Amino acid sequence: MAIIDEYKNKSVEETIRELETNLETGLTEEEVEKRLKKYGFNEIPEKEEPLWHRIFRRFWGPIPWMIETAAVLSALVKKWEDFVIIVILLLVNAVVDFWQEHKAISALKVLKQKLARKAIVLRDGKWIEIDVKYLVPGDIIKLKIGDIVPADVKLVGEGFILLDQSALTGESLPVTKKKGDVAYANSVVKRGETIAVVVATGLNTYFGRTVQLVAKAEREQRSHFQEMVIKVGNFLIIIALIVVAVMVIVELMRGADKIELLRFALVLTVASIPVALPAVLTVTMAVGALNLARKQVIVSRLTAIEELAGVDVLCSDKTGTLTKNKMTVSQPFTLGNFKVETLMLYAALASKEENRDPIEIPIFEWLKEKGLYSRLKECRQLSFVPFDPVRKRTEAEVECNGERLVITKGAPQVIAELSDLGKEERKNYFKKVEEFAENGFRTIAVAFKRPDEKKFHVVGLIPFFDPPREDSREALEKAKELGVEVKMVTGDNIAIARYIAKLLGIGEKIVSARELRGEEESYKEYLILAQVIAKAIMEVEGKSEKEAEEKAQRVVELVKKELKNLPLPKGAVRRHESEIIKLIEEANGFAEVFPEDKYFIVDKLQKAGHIVGMTGDGVNDAPALRKADCGIAVHNATDAARAAADLVLLKPGLRVIVDGFQIARQIFGRMQAYTIYRIAETIRVIGFMGLSIIFFQIYPVTAIMIIILALLNDIPILAIAYDRVKTSKKPVRWDMYEINVMSFYLGIAGVISSFVLLFLLLNYWKLPMDVIQTIVFLKLAVKGHGTLYNARIMDHLWKKPWPSPILWAATYSTRVIGTLIGVYGFNLLTPVGWGWALFIWGYALTWLLINDYVKLFVWKMYKEKKFMFAPGHFKLLRKVFSA
Repeated sequence: MAIIDEYKNKSVEETIRELETNLETGLTEEEVEKRLKKYGFNEIPEKEEPLWHRIFRRFWGPIPWMIETAAVLSALVKKWEDFVIIVILLLVNAVVDFWQEHKAISALKVLKQKLARKAIVLRDGKWIEIDVKYLVPGDIIKLKIGDIVPADVKLVGEGFILLDQSALTGESLPVTKKKGDVAYANSVVKRGETIAVVVATGLNTYFGRTVQLVAKAEREQRSHFQEMVIKVGNFLIIIALIVVAVMVIVELMRGADKIELLRFALVLTVASIPVALPAVLTVTMAVGALNLARKQVIVSRLTAIEELAGVDVLCSDKTGTLTKNKMTVSQPFTLGNFKVETLMLYAALASKEENRDPIEIPIFEWLKEKGLYSRLKECRQLSFVPFDPVRKRTEAEVECNGERLVITKGAPQVIAELSDLGKEERKNYFKKVEEFAENGFRTIAVAFKRPDEKKFHVVGLIPFFDPPREDSREALEKAKELGVEVKMVTGDNIAIARYIAKLLGIGEKIVSARELRGEEESYKEYLILAQVIAKAIMEVEGKSEKEAEEKAQRVVELVKKELKNLPLPKGAVRRHESEIIKLIEEANGFAEVFPEDKYFIVDKLQKAGHIVGMTGDGVNDAPALRKADCGIAVHNATDAARAAADLVLLKPGLRVIVDGFQIARQIFGRMQAYTIYRIAETIRVIGFMGLSIIFFQIYPVTAIMIIILALLNDIPILAIAYDRVKTSKKPVRWDMYEINVMSFYLGIAGVISSFVLLFLLLNYWKLPMDVIQTIVFLKLAVKGHGTLYNARIMDHLWKKPWPSPILWAATYSTRVIGTLIGVYGFNLLTPVGWGWALFIWGYALTWLLINDYVKLFVWKMYKEKKFMFAPGHFKLLRKVFSA
């Protein structure tokens, strides 16, 4: 039985007594330290793989087995230099792989710390915010809408909450919890606010016991790209094995030494298979995620970076992202000879600053900005009646310079009824009210009278709105430059949405969510129906106005539901999905949106082939955030929204998302460049080696040379994640046909350049085979990483952005090492001297430039769909490359 079950039937008082806590002051820090030592952190410990196991894995598996077998065979034929180098290859592969995994794990730990959930807890008599991992039994905490319950708790506050426990208990409907009830860790607060006492934490919670009983084996879903990389990797492995198998059969038929041949075949297979590809891409994304974190964008799912790079439609919340989420005074309107200063001073006198009312705060801020705040000291507030839904106004009696006044502010219609407005004044007054309403402003009226007067004198109207953030327009323009269409999404009415869209330059086509749902035509009729039903209920049943309205609303909802389910009249048709998709695609924004509408909008955009980003902050936004290709929890989002999102923003505004687009595309560029390079290298190595042996009956390099080349190739892959790349001006997606076209060209170019050199060495210079092998080794070592420079950008290799210093250092150090080995031999191969080394550097540079120009020609033909890339040409090749 879980600990929480013991407290289900205990009273609040009994629970507090047993947990030795206090509802007024909470626990002391000293007591918390004791309980942390006793109960541990409030977290489910993740089962970490032991270090020895992580190391052992590097030496166990198909690739390590091949290398180990090659080492054993070298020892059997007593080639000890080869044996040592092969063992070094094995160790370097293991170290590089281990280090990359370590970097990825470390990066994810940093990101996880930044995403740590918080709790509001009472400690030493003060409410403070802490990480939930530091909660202990006996802590008094606050729960509010959107929170994920951080531990098993018993409710001790007077309020109630609506809890979603579906993930724990399987209940499909939320349950209401009140004082004395218990709530399980990891359930979500859908409504309400209350106080609770922590009963159990960590593995002692109901959720913790479930984890202990059922071993969780969650595996992050593979992204589109990872699936394609696996397919490409498998394809290249098959090609490598086929070529090697044919080579072995041909050589056996020629009577080659079996052990030497097997050793060479194993080494060649290991060198040609891109075993490091998945690891390099994971590290590149992890390093990129840390770069995003520096821009205040936290990645909760690494593969979301790929989706972020491809987003072409961003559905952005208005409030807090495009706007400041802070009411501001617009342009006040005064009647008669009253000044704006008088209007604002009277509005402040009919307010209580300490109440921090959202509609009153901007009034005081306006006075401070204008230097008028000090004039409030000239008056004294004698009495104050706060706003209430029935009266719809505030009222204050004040004394200013010996004169008493009664000042009121509130709904324009209410203030007008209490005033002495003349016919013409009333006309102008309501004309202005309508004008403000059309712009979506929330408006209040201000009036005053003397104590002996019956009617108020209207001073004027104050319009309020949530203004756009200073950087929003610039961010929207930048998003447009990057090929991302930003669609504004708001729950506000359509007038406010249109006004903000106009200010930001988003566009004029703002669509109501009701129109998407097909309710626009009947909306007014439903309102009239509700009013008629409410009036009838009041007359027939004698209900109060509020009760009648609630009952009428329920009746109307049932009517709407029934009408929706009725079969259509003969000849009538529902709006086709394609029409709705077209409407959504053409819209610049959506107003009067509910959370379920966000899901609907995302779904339709995805069906139209878009990669969709969606922002959200509330508990009800979670389904839409999960549905979106890239769900983005905005600054100060609820725990539930953050848990559902792929990205979490640590600061407000659209600019941070736009920065995220750019960084994600840079990360994508690095991954794409490495993928092209690595596939090309596999084609180059296996193509040149295999064809030389099969058709020319020679080994162009020795097994030890292949091992050294494999070692040299391992060094620069650590630097790929830090390379400089161009930021694409449009959303990017993985196009395996495009990648394979460029990889295939670069790989074949490498094979051709190697065969040209081999032909010259054999037929023109007629050098000894051991010298030829060293020269070919030099060419492969020097030219190999040149392919990386060709693959980096689809432009001339000397154009910006230039390679990062880290990549320069990594690639040139391997070339220098390869050159020194070729020049001096070091008892590993026949030395050829500096003359041949300089020739090979010149030869490699020449082919680097030739490849660069031909690359651009191939790229241009590909983009313009000309020559071999024209539609209908090479259909089989296109299918293979697109697989």
